[in-house]
Amino acid sequence: MFENSLAIVAFARRYKALLVAYLACCVQLSAIAQISQDSVRIGILNDQSGPYSALQGQGSVVAARMAVEDFGGTVLGKRIDVVYADHQNKPDVGATIARKWFDVDGVDLMVEVGNSAVALAVQQIAREKSKIVIYTAVATTEITGKQCSPTGFSWLHDSYAMVSGPVRSLLKQDMDTWYFIYADSAFGQNVVSEASRIIEANGGRVVGSVKHPTNEIDFASYVLQAQASRAKVVAVIDAGQLLVSAFKQAGEFGLTKGGQKVVAPVTFLTDVRGMGLKAAQGLNVAIPFYWDLDDQTRAFSQRFFARHKAMPTEPQAAVYSGVSHYLKAVRDTATDKTMTVAARMRSMPVNDFFAKNGVLRDDGRLLNDFYLVQAKSPAESTGPWDLYKVVAKIPPQETAKPLSESECPIVKTAR
Repeated sequence: MFENSLAIVAFARRYKALLVAYLACCVQLSAIAQISQDSVRIGILNDQSGPYSALQGQGSVVAARMAVEDFGGTVLGKRIDVVYADHQNKPDVGATIARKWFDVDGVDLMVEVGNSAVALAVQQIAREKSKIVIYTAVATTEITGKQCSPTGFSWLHDSYAMVSGPVRSLLKQDMDTWYFIYADSAFGQNVVSEASRIIEANGGRVVGSVKHPTNEIDFASYVLQAQASRAKVVAVIDAGQLLVSAFKQAGEFGLTKGGQKVVAPVTFLTDVRGMGLKAAQGLNVAIPFYWDLDDQTRAFSQRFFARHKAMPTEPQAAVYSGVSHYLKAVRDTATDKTMTVAARMRSMPVNDFFAKNGVLRDDGRLLNDFYLVQAKSPAESTGPWDLYKVVAKIPPQETAKPLSESECPIVKTAR
């Protein structure tokens, strides 16, 4: 009798173990079944060959692939694929690629974009197709403003974040008259608009501006107009190779020697390297990431450098962070259904080397700390990538437009 009882207990334990294993298997198979295709596909859309390719380009593809590898290469038993394309900074080209990716190629997530005009075109398509886009190098505040989307996320910065800290800092130094040289694009217009609003709200004055074609290489006439304005501050609103050229030409025409301060609020790591510290020294920029901030940023950046032979720019680091966060959301929700994954992305904090306790707002803006950094002098630098020193930490509430001023329909509905 006793032996029979022991046999029954042993059988029950074995049966329970088998049942638990069976149920776990069923849960896993159920999760896999909710991935809509053979793989989870991530598309990097950016400038691969033009003036912004150094700060985006192949470096962003490297960052995305690192994120996938660090995640294990699969999610819910499905392979994770990374594809990329060059939008050539043309909205029509970017829109065509986006439609093909979403309709034909089964891309689940688009990342970076890196051009405001292209981003606005992509945002509309992604909204129509119910696809997630993480913008990591887009300046226009329209992405989280009038053109916001429940599936669109601004991961790096916008024009408000980039100009708010440096502009306020200069105004406190009595640098209260401004002149803008800016690209004739959605990006340039938006940055000038946001900067002008902050300048005028804080007692400053915009004395003039001049716009240039987005493919300009000769900035002489624009620099001379800025010089003639006698503004205390000349702000060059460009990025990438265009910014490097404009900034160098401003120096050649002696604006700084004549008492004017030349600033470039939208400046990336590769821009400063391109200008050289002799020209860039003293330049203040507000950024959320720098490779040499702490042990975590240095560890990631050294791994990145081993592959790309350059330290990561702010957009490239943001690509890694955004892709990682998306994959965690897919894993947690056991599906690639857009609205389910987007909701999970919003509900969990962003915690990695890029952002500490970052929060995604209702308008899609990632809130995290920024840093006011200053370009070092040649004497202060200890190596080719030792370009910045940190001046101050800027809390999120100072780098993001208040929601009370938001024109995002999602925010307005929630009020």
